[in-house]
Amino acid sequence: MTTARTSTARRSFRGIAVAAIAGAGIALSPLPASAASTATAAVASSSAAQVAVDTALAQVGDPYVYGASGPNAFDCSGLTSYAYKAAGISLPRTSKAQSTFGTPVAKSALKPGDLVFFYSPVSHVGMYIGNGQMVHAPTSGSVVKVIKLDSMPSYAGARRVA
Repeated sequence: MTTARTSTARRSFRGIAVAAIAGAGIALSPLPASAASTATAAVASSSAAQVAVDTALAQVGDPYVYGASGPNAFDCSGLTSYAYKAAGISLPRTSKAQSTFGTPVAKSALKPGDLVFFYSPVSHVGMYIGNGQMVHAPTSGSVVKVIKLDSMPSYAGARRVA
């Protein structure tokens, strides 16, 4: 499958392009998060949650690989662990264990960075990014993507970790 190579190549190409432009004396300024991704993420309520959201969104397009926790492939809990590790917060490794970490949050009170869980028993986790959307590593043969939270079946709850 070429997805892993494509993801790595995409990142490598970005680095080469930035180096070439910087070498030409052109100043670059970072894009706002909404311009850097097709996702419409809201601003998180804490700096750690914002780092986690930004990190998770930066992985969009990376392949799902069971048991993978980055930096180029992820399973669902590997993605959330990786994103929060970038924010200095260590999460348990599995979605089931993550579902008991932090503080419970009502669906109506979700904020960007909150972990959202699915199925009974819990067997899937994603990260709420605001505006009714979540980022997650869905399943084998797929890639990290942003979807509408309500498009996922069997919502089981949410936890705030930052």
